[in-house]
Amino acid sequence: MWNYLEKGAGEPLVLLHGIGMSSRAWLPVMDNLAKHRRVIAFDTAGFGASPQLPEGKSPTTVNVTLELQQQLAHLGIHEPVDIVGNSMGGWMALEAARLGFAKSVVAISPAGLWLSPPKRARYVFFNMRTITRRYPKFVMWLLRKPLLREILMAIPMTTGCRNMPAEEAIASALNFANAPGFIETFESATRFEGGNEIDVPITIAFGTHDFLIPFSSRLTEELPDHVRWVEPKGWGHVPMWKDPKGVCSLILSKNK
Repeated sequence: MWNYLEKGAGEPLVLLHGIGMSSRAWLPVMDNLAKHRRVIAFDTAGFGASPQLPEGKSPTTVNVTLELQQQLAHLGIHEPVDIVGNSMGGWMALEAARLGFAKSVVAISPAGLWLSPPKRARYVFFNMRTITRRYPKFVMWLLRKPLLREILMAIPMTTGCRNMPAEEAIASALNFANAPGFIETFESATRFEGGNEIDVPITIAFGTHDFLIPFSSRLTEELPDHVRWVEPKGWGHVPMWKDPKGVCSLILSKNK
């Protein structure tokens, strides 16, 4: 069973994090969302406190998304559900819609809308992991300084990370560096395909300060025409600490 955080009551709302992160990425918005919905934020396979996929099963986005469907069934959720995802989680949300078990999708800076994964992401991610694993005490010292935290996390996450508590930033960096599923999941990433026939509401948001996924990696050709595209001002790749109210508003408004 995957690890998850759950708050609130009512109609389920599933939250999926980006690669190397965990369900804690959604902490800034969970309380507000839980006023309206039963909110379930998962640690996906190989990240946070969740086990990797069974031996012999490659952690492609499709395979991890199929496992998500099984995890929902364990929780008694068998009908299509509203899914919100960030980065890799956004790609998973799109796959869930393609596979028929998403009732609606909000994808924030989704991965997979590319011909091939951007070299920028590989360079940033792998260097971050290497530096954090080699010099963890130095990285922790840097992340305790608001200005340095802002600078270090601007590209992989967002500007505005000085709003993120130092201990959360440190935990996020250590999780990212040590996630057992990171390398295999990253190397298994191809691209999102076959989504043109999706008929459920989809909102895709790429912030104006998303410096990780370039415009050339935000293709529309595998998506249906009814997708709503938004460009929130000032959001980076992981905007939950930057603008929790804005993220909640986007999620709750869905596709009105």
